[in-house]
Amino acid sequence: MADSTGIAGNSNEQDAVFTVNAQWEISSFNRAAEHLFGLKAKKVLGKKCHDVFGTDSRFKELFSTLCPAVAAGKMVTDFNLVMKNLQTGEPAALLATAVPIPGNEHPAGAIITFRDAAHSTVFSRLIIDSIADGVFTVDRSWQITSFNLAAENITGWKRQDAIGRFCGEVFHSSICGRNCAIAQSLYGGKPVSNRSITIGNKNGRRVPISICAAPLTDHEGNIIGGVETFRDISDITMLQKKITKSYSFNAIISKSAAMQQIFSILPEIARSRSNVLLLGESGTGKELVARAIVHAGDRREQPFVAVNCGALPATLLESELFGYKAGAFTDAKKDRPGRFAAAEGGTLFLDEIGDIPNSVQVKLLRVLQNREYEPLGASAPIRTDVRIITATNRDLQAMVNKGTFREDLFYRLNVVRINLPPLRERMEDVPLLIDHFIRQYSTQQHRDIVGISNQALAILMHYDYPGNIRELENIIEYAFILCEKDCIEPEHLPDTFITPQQEQAPSNPKGTAAEPKTLEEMEKQTIYDALERNNWKRMATCRELGISKDTLRRKIGRFNLKNPLEQKMTNTSAPSAEDLPVKKQHHTQER
Repeated sequence: MADSTGIAGNSNEQDAVFTVNAQWEISSFNRAAEHLFGLKAKKVLGKKCHDVFGTDSRFKELFSTLCPAVAAGKMVTDFNLVMKNLQTGEPAALLATAVPIPGNEHPAGAIITFRDAAHSTVFSRLIIDSIADGVFTVDRSWQITSFNLAAENITGWKRQDAIGRFCGEVFHSSICGRNCAIAQSLYGGKPVSNRSITIGNKNGRRVPISICAAPLTDHEGNIIGGVETFRDISDITMLQKKITKSYSFNAIISKSAAMQQIFSILPEIARSRSNVLLLGESGTGKELVARAIVHAGDRREQPFVAVNCGALPATLLESELFGYKAGAFTDAKKDRPGRFAAAEGGTLFLDEIGDIPNSVQVKLLRVLQNREYEPLGASAPIRTDVRIITATNRDLQAMVNKGTFREDLFYRLNVVRINLPPLRERMEDVPLLIDHFIRQYSTQQHRDIVGISNQALAILMHYDYPGNIRELENIIEYAFILCEKDCIEPEHLPDTFITPQQEQAPSNPKGTAAEPKTLEEMEKQTIYDALERNNWKRMATCRELGISKDTLRRKIGRFNLKNPLEQKMTNTSAPSAEDLPVKKQHHTQER
């Protein structure tokens, strides 16, 4: 039996139900509807829906969907929306359903039901709350319509506080805006999987998470919102940092065998007082190694003074190192201590030591022999306690042989010698260094770029880095200028970089489209080209491609790849004299 609210006696007490006639005038309004909307039935009966709900923008989209469907005699089910109670202001996630009331020629009205999505799916919520991953859904306006227990734990937001808010207000993610995963899934109609981003929890702390997003559709296939699952990867990130730390000595990062050997002896070198000579190409990190030695030694709290000898004119270098007394020359109006005085008790790092003139070499030799020096214009020597670390990218032994560098000074400096390999000889370090520089610039520039794509990494793995680590750092810094996403892509690299596909693409003067290759053909070509670049040395090829020996062996067998030189040797039973040097060169390379 219907009461003053209409059909409440025939409805689920949890459902808000009202009916309308053909003119969309409210003809019944049950108690649950009164509670949900904060309205009394006696004040809305006989009024048009637009007059009652027209001030709420959420209902504009709802009724723009319901009205045409009801007029055509079709039922609309599970329309997802978020609405606030007009009295309490509390948000609620609702599922709206409209069922046309049959008439003679046209529907005589409709029964409209609003069901609390939370109460209608209690069992589903129990399942979702048992999942360790955070799960939330949004409608097409980006308002959160559901929020599970794990989402509460990860973000610090309570379900009742999050529901009804725009997702950007809750998550403050590094990809809010056009790079939003849910936005891409909604507009593309396809899931987005396994993206690593960061979010800000309710306390403001940045949390690294891995996310997956997918569109939500109704029974007719219309996109009505989106769902995202996310997992806290703080432990994984911490583990990655520990792994990275195991490949580092202070701020130096490397997992190459040559650098690991250097790491093993650096602590002993740091504890000694001997002079150290660092050799290596420009950009290999010689000053970084010098600072690491100091940091690991007993002079870590004392001054560290670095001097680039190649950047100072020969006429100034002597006074810069040893200082001068007032009156030593025309402009010397007062005493000025030099770099040795500034480094007293600590360490003096002399970079580009191969560029110092002979006159300074003599004075530096005296410091190393007697532990004393004379400032310009001084009448008495000054005792000094300074450890000297030197570095150069030049061949000092060759300079000694030519007479441009003093032999006795060379042997004084060359007590402990460390050769730093160029980056092209430690390519396994490139991914580690890229990850380090990305984290470094993300912090410095307050950006949330979290990684580099496989395509961009492959391009950087095929480069020989004449500028070594310094050049790689500059490349990443340049990419940060152009990158507006959460991941560095090939288009963010400097213009000098050309993808392997572009390098291998034949010229096409006629302008005809090249025949596209399948993924399998591209894989075969990539492996073959890598083998050719590495003279068919399998270990070198594995390092370049980042694959195991077994994988490479299977790929070679699968694609039937043959070494042209081996084929030639096999097919030629009696090689001519012209063939012999080629074979000899080939065997030498294999060894």
